[in-house]
Amino acid sequence: MEDINTLYRQAPVLAAQGERTLSTDELSGVQALERKHPGLPLLPGKVERREFEYIRHGTLTFMINFDVATGQVVTPSSGPTRTEADFADHIRRTVAADPAARKWHFVVDNLNIHQSETLVRYVAQESDIVADLGVKGESGILQSMESRAAFLADPSHRIVFHYTPKHASWMNQVEIWLSILMRKLLKRGSFTSKEQLKAKVLAFIEYFNRTMAKPFKWTYKGKALEA
Repeated sequence: MEDINTLYRQAPVLAAQGERTLSTDELSGVQALERKHPGLPLLPGKVERREFEYIRHGTLTFMINFDVATGQVVTPSSGPTRTEADFADHIRRTVAADPAARKWHFVVDNLNIHQSETLVRYVAQESDIVADLGVKGESGILQSMESRAAFLADPSHRIVFHYTPKHASWMNQVEIWLSILMRKLLKRGSFTSKEQLKAKVLAFIEYFNRTMAKPFKWTYKGKALEA
């Protein structure tokens, strides 16, 4: 918690030094649901009513980066799956989008694809590490999820992953943004295809960045929460 809270506080200073701080997560299984009939509009004394029957057009997974320093969503990815290769490719595309950045900080949860062999090999390559990484499940850095996570969290690397504590993924700021996406677009949307779903999400991101983006005011300081 202290690591992530400190990173959030330092994000504007790090940005001025050429370091990017991104809060990253996936929204998987997003359904392209088309309402079978139009909803009924508001009338005096009556709320808007929605059609309860729908047509399924498949699902998509979105991988989202929330820039902690600027409040913008950058380099989103989408596709049918959420695999080790998908996430590594998303990180690769994100880093390639800003070659001038000196260093990258990614805040992520403890999902296994965030601690994968593919990710370790990519970070080692970007950090000019030529040492033997070992064998997955047997030896070295690649031996276990714990050893891979420790390597990926090494602050000396060009790309550093900061993991939220277990059962504390709410500390990842992108979760706040994903709730905005759900409320403002997905919850009441009607999508005739996966392509339309993707187009509307990307259009919302562009609109959000242009009109609403600003850094979240993070007030949590690591104290124990009380019900």
